[in-house]
Amino acid sequence: MDRARNPYTPNAGAPPRFLAGRRAEVDDFRVLLQRLQRGYTEQSVIVTGLRGVGKTVLLGQYRRIAEEEEWVAVEAEVTKATPFGPQIATLARRALLQVSPRARWGERARIAAGIVKSFSLTVQPDGSLAAGLDVEPDEGRADTGSLAEDLPDVFQALGEAAQERGKGVVFLLDEVQFLGRADLEALIGAVHRTVQRQLPITFAGAGLPQLPGLAGEAKSYAERLFTFPVIGELPPAAATEALVEPALAEGVEYESAAVDHIVGYTEGYPYFIQEFGRAAWGVAEGLGITAADARVAQDVVEAELDESFFRTRVQRSSAEELRYMRAMAELGPQAHKAADVADVLGRASEQVAPLRARLIHKGLLYTPRYGYAKFTVPQFDRFLRRQVPLGPGVADDDAAR
Repeated sequence: MDRARNPYTPNAGAPPRFLAGRRAEVDDFRVLLQRLQRGYTEQSVIVTGLRGVGKTVLLGQYRRIAEEEEWVAVEAEVTKATPFGPQIATLARRALLQVSPRARWGERARIAAGIVKSFSLTVQPDGSLAAGLDVEPDEGRADTGSLAEDLPDVFQALGEAAQERGKGVVFLLDEVQFLGRADLEALIGAVHRTVQRQLPITFAGAGLPQLPGLAGEAKSYAERLFTFPVIGELPPAAATEALVEPALAEGVEYESAAVDHIVGYTEGYPYFIQEFGRAAWGVAEGLGITAADARVAQDVVEAELDESFFRTRVQRSSAEELRYMRAMAELGPQAHKAADVADVLGRASEQVAPLRARLIHKGLLYTPRYGYAKFTVPQFDRFLRRQVPLGPGVADDDAAR
């Protein structure tokens, strides 16, 4: 079939042609903004889930909803390499200038500009983050150098400026699990301040499943301040829609056996559905996609996932870390006790505990409950069993490449 018409989008964060199975999350976010606009308080949202389930896509939907509701949306991805102070200062400056251009600043906007400038100069004294804020910094506010003290002042000032203009502001942050504890504590405290003041400003984040626990450790009231919707694999009906609807829009139909094969293989994970749909479209030569096409496409899909989606995670692992994950894979995809993994390795739990901790820190494992760990990447166990031998060869450097 025509490759230029292939409707599938297996790219990081790329919106699918048909968003299936996320209606509740989309509707809840719209209600959140509408309630805040009317002066009610409402919990902010942090979406959690494994890799490839569509968290970034959902954040993109939140941005579009914010724009439809005439809110200001500023977005960023958290990384370990980017200091959070300058990053949030940049977003705050951007939000303020979108709330109101400088020529139309009212009293609250001018106050907010001074506070944002003060904060920007505190986190980056060279002034590069304060461009366009032609006001004096507001001495005594957002200038202590403590993010936990200063960020609530910034959020409050932005919320009051937005309220003055009849607008709202939403901060959208991806990969929130990479925030340090002090940064996460400051962010939660800032959101708390806006709730206390009933301001039209909120936060929506996304990240791995350990986020509720991290937030609770940072601030004990986080569970009352946020909702933590968990998104995962799509149920069969929604997975079928995600696969079939994009093709139907191009006038192409699937055989039912092809649908069953693809939905079964992908287990309903949205990224895998996009990858399999693209491959099936690419190998099909008729006017539709058959079960035979799906079987041929499976080899293409596995090769593509192994070389991109999965292998990039392995490349960030040491030989010993890879050995630990391969032992976990031998036990299956579910959560496992550290002692059981240690048994596969023929070692004591205390000996491998540092490996487990490093893999959690890297975001390759998470702890769904005390004493257990699970892969953050769906079907990672399949990949490891396909590509990494169990035994002494696991430690070879070549295995990690």
